[in-house]
Amino acid sequence: MRLPEVERGDSLRHRTLIAMISRLSGMRLPDAARVAFYHREFAGPTLGAWTQHVMRGPSPWTVSERELMAASVASWNACPFCVGAHGAVAVLGLGRDTVDAALRDPATAPIPDRLKAALVFLRTATVDPDGLSTADADIARSAGLGDGELCDAAAVAAVFNVITRYANALAFTIPSDEEFDKAAGMLLRRGYS
Repeated sequence: MRLPEVERGDSLRHRTLIAMISRLSGMRLPDAARVAFYHREFAGPTLGAWTQHVMRGPSPWTVSERELMAASVASWNACPFCVGAHGAVAVLGLGRDTVDAALRDPATAPIPDRLKAALVFLRTATVDPDGLSTADADIARSAGLGDGELCDAAAVAAVFNVITRYANALAFTIPSDEEFDKAAGMLLRRGYS
């Protein structure tokens, strides 16, 4: 059940901001932002700063590669909101066909081998965390991943294993493909915090 305060805003200031942003963007403000307004002590600065650091901070992975990782984790966690949101951002750098192929099957997608290896590692970390072992890290390393790349990929999986469950638990409304595409440009420019 969604609280009305999350949908419309919990204060006059938040209701005004939600209405203004929705009007100016020409689309409904996504639930991720609505929740950030409502639950500031968790979904606002703390989660936003963590996500910003992982997704936009210094990394051997490009922004598009990290967004594809986020969309993949969302797919494995059956979170259509995050698949749509982060897949749309990944498309801006990798192209629709590449992102769609990677979400279907990273092993056959036209992506670099090191990204394939990272996605295989992240899939195990997401769907079978108890089964993840040093052997999985060794396989990723043998495919050319350095420890920094592996750690950064694991950080993306960690934050999105939290966010996808949060989005699913709060039953985020799923925007249209057009709205996801429009929001992707804003997310790419503004980031997460």
